[in-house]
Amino acid sequence: MAPNRLVSGESVSLLTALRAWQVLGLAALAGALALACLVRPLGERRGARLTLVAAPLALLLTLYGLGDYAQRALTDASPAARVSQGAAFWVLVFCTSLMIVDAFQRLGASLWVRSGYGLLVIAAVAALFAAGTFNALSILREYFNIEDAFVAQFVTHLTLVGLALAPTLAIGLPLGLLAHRRPATRGILFSVLNVFQTIPSIALFALLVAPLSALGDAVPWLGALGVAGIGAAPAILALILYSLLPIVRNTQAGFAGVDPATREAARGMGMTRRQILWRVEVPLALPVILSGLRIVTVQAIGLTVVAALIGAGGLGAFIFQGLGQYAIDLVLLGAVPTIALAVVADFLLQILVAVSRPAGAG
Repeated sequence: MAPNRLVSGESVSLLTALRAWQVLGLAALAGALALACLVRPLGERRGARLTLVAAPLALLLTLYGLGDYAQRALTDASPAARVSQGAAFWVLVFCTSLMIVDAFQRLGASLWVRSGYGLLVIAAVAALFAAGTFNALSILREYFNIEDAFVAQFVTHLTLVGLALAPTLAIGLPLGLLAHRRPATRGILFSVLNVFQTIPSIALFALLVAPLSALGDAVPWLGALGVAGIGAAPAILALILYSLLPIVRNTQAGFAGVDPATREAARGMGMTRRQILWRVEVPLALPVILSGLRIVTVQAIGLTVVAALIGAGGLGAFIFQGLGQYAIDLVLLGAVPTIALAVVADFLLQILVAVSRPAGAG
């Protein structure tokens, strides 16, 4: 609880913040989760199933209790007063999420079961948002103050990631195939791409300022397209350079993992080299290639935050504005959606990897 958005405020204990029934509910769920940890009487599988019931309920009750407390606490408070999430709130969210992940791993649940379960939890959290449960929280008040700007920067963030991934795939996939078919090129190719990975992101952005600025001035039509020392151009180029190594390496590994006997069988059937590539090698290598895309997508979503330092925009703009103003909730307004975006992208690409596996593959 803080008197305004710039002051850190004082922590409020869980027992003080929650109503009596919420405390009793959390205590009961904590007891159920403690029981699930014991070897007896439930056993590992039953304990995991109990965790999958109790952990999301504890998470939802924690979220609801936070929003409910914020509404009650601000009823008679100053208009400038704020309620924010404390460190213990994030610990509770992290721990319950970790319990759910661990339970699914112990049960060996399929991706489809986990997907359906995750959608139910997301739907429940979305229902709390739709009901206005969190409207009194400081992070939501920051959002309402800059709603139009937030939407614009969110779209910019997605655009930068998309504009980086498309050229990465266009360049990386042929290079990965080249590295597979010409082993002599692997050493120098991977060495060059490894160099880009070792350069810190801020340093790489800075190194691109001068050459892109000169290029934009020397070639007017490039300058008209937006090629300059600051803005989207250096951000996209840096993201491409960072993303190439995982795509190239996974593409090469995917093609290398195709059984040579499969290629020989295709040749024996009279397939041409191009037909073998598109009908045999690409489908078999696709899961590994998509795994590389999954890596670079999550990486690009995170690195795009730093691109705000050179005027590219995106969610990082709110993070750096918040740091400059000592407004932590403004920082969270940029950080939390970035994390959520990365998690959603990772989840969707996991589904694509699973779907792309040939029938009968593990």
